[in-house]
Amino acid sequence: MFPLRLIKKYPNRRLYDTKLSRYVTLVEVRDLIMEGWEIQVIDTSNGEEITRSILLQIVIDEESSGNPLFSSKMLCQLIRFYGGTVQGIFTRYLEESLNLFTQQQKQVQEDPFTTMTRIAQNNAKMWSDMQQLILNSAGFGTKSHDDEKK
Repeated sequence: MFPLRLIKKYPNRRLYDTKLSRYVTLVEVRDLIMEGWEIQVIDTSNGEEITRSILLQIVIDEESSGNPLFSSKMLCQLIRFYGGTVQGIFTRYLEESLNLFTQQQKQVQEDPFTTMTRIAQNNAKMWSDMQQLILNSAGFGTKSHDDEKK
């Protein structure tokens, strides 16, 4: 991961990369992010930090061209979380899920066989535990091995 890269947005709507000392396009900012740079965008007219709005512009551009990452159904589901009581929890869940996915991707690249075996084992256990929880909730489950020891 690279250090923080400061981008300034001027009133003429142009973006200025302070490291390169030149104006950059939104596509170039996207490329910096793809390389691993963390960015921070500051609006020079008021000093406001506007990184999120620039990132959202990049997402909109990416979604409008090529193969979109988000389906309409997924976007509708995301919209339904806004303003709800679980919005903060859902935000944290998404962040942690993406972090975990990124870590697993790196591990797969380093040692594919071992990593995929471990992920498959973890997923099988998770599904088994979930199925047992559902059956127990419905009154059809069996006692777990831990319950039998008691």
